Amino acid sequence: MNDIFDGLEGTDGLDEGLEEGLEEGLDIFGKEEGQAGMFEHFRLAVDKGQSLMRIDKYLASHLENTSRHRIQLAIKQEFIRVNDETVKSNYIVKPGDIITLMMPYERHEWEIRPENIPLNIVYEDEDLIVINKEPGLVVHPGHGHFSGTLVNALAWHLGMDTDGNYDERLGILVHRIDKDTSGLIVVAKNDEAQLGLAKQFFDHSIERRYIAIVWGNLKEDSGTITGNIGRDPNDRLRFRVFEDGDRGKHAVTHYRVLERFGYVTVVECKLETGRTHQIRVHFNHIGHPLFNDERYGGNKIREGTIYSKYRQFIENCFAILPRQALHAKTLGFVHPRTGEEVFFDSPLPEDMTALIEKWRRYVTSAVEAP
Repeated sequence: MNDIFDGLEGTDGLDEGLEEGLEEGLDIFGKEEGQAGMFEHFRLAVDKGQSLMRIDKYLASHLENTSRHRIQLAIKQEFIRVNDETVKSNYIVKPGDIITLMMPYERHEWEIRPENIPLNIVYEDEDLIVINKEPGLVVHPGHGHFSGTLVNALAWHLGMDTDGNYDERLGILVHRIDKDTSGLIVVAKNDEAQLGLAKQFFDHSIERRYIAIVWGNLKEDSGTITGNIGRDPNDRLRFRVFEDGDRGKHAVTHYRVLERFGYVTVVECKLETGRTHQIRVHFNHIGHPLFNDERYGGNKIREGTIYSKYRQFIENCFAILPRQALHAKTLGFVHPRTGEEVFFDSPLPEDMTALIEKWRRYVTSAVEAP
């Protein structure tokens, strides 16, 4: 049995899974030494009426199932910061302080069996693997997905035996992308690599760019969407933006328009943070859900005419791309062992390319029509 965490980032969110994180290699969070884990980002704003208190004591009182000792060790590893600065355990929190930290998800045990699932490996060395994930592939086991996942494929690729035991090479998830999102994902092969990569996620220094097709004609050629993201209290499978800064997690998405088709727009998105379903939620919040994103209403005609010919055209588009129009195109980071900057680029998959070409032909024919 191997520990998998029900709830991983992402880069644009859950499938429905873990968030970006790290394992700092010590037994500070109740796991066996050397056992990999995934961490969740928190951002806490200290209330105006908060009395003066040591930060370790303050966090222990605000985070469930987390002792002061574990918090002190996390502070020592510089995984807890106040106002973007590292602090010591005896730091006294003050009203208005912004505390950012990483803490582990609750662990769930799933039996991991190696499965011979083809992987599109873009790059691999002794420390990490960069994979171009196909749409439809779940990243890790969870409720409803106990096999057929990227983790099962990695178990086969990295040499896990049929009893569920890894050899010395261990595939460690550092981040994730949704089941129906295609594109690049990096996996660490040892704890040192995971630590180095996870720190970069924590520092927001990882370069992550996505290509999305959204409904509507965006007003600006570029912009930034900012809004706390949290689970929708009315629908536990959805996430939403909360205007109240005390709810949800801080999230920032930068975008620029690549191509306009009137009824839909192709955009490049750069993530400053990596929350669950972040790109999908942010664009839905501003009235431009991703094309064919069933969960956020993008699988219905949002822009265009009422004519049957147009409706049939949209249905044909949905058939070409039977998923949300989102692709993790670029991934850049500092290699955790060599210190070199590495950058990977993934071409658009065939379904998104075909959809864009179909829209180009549609717009061209509309312009040329008498």
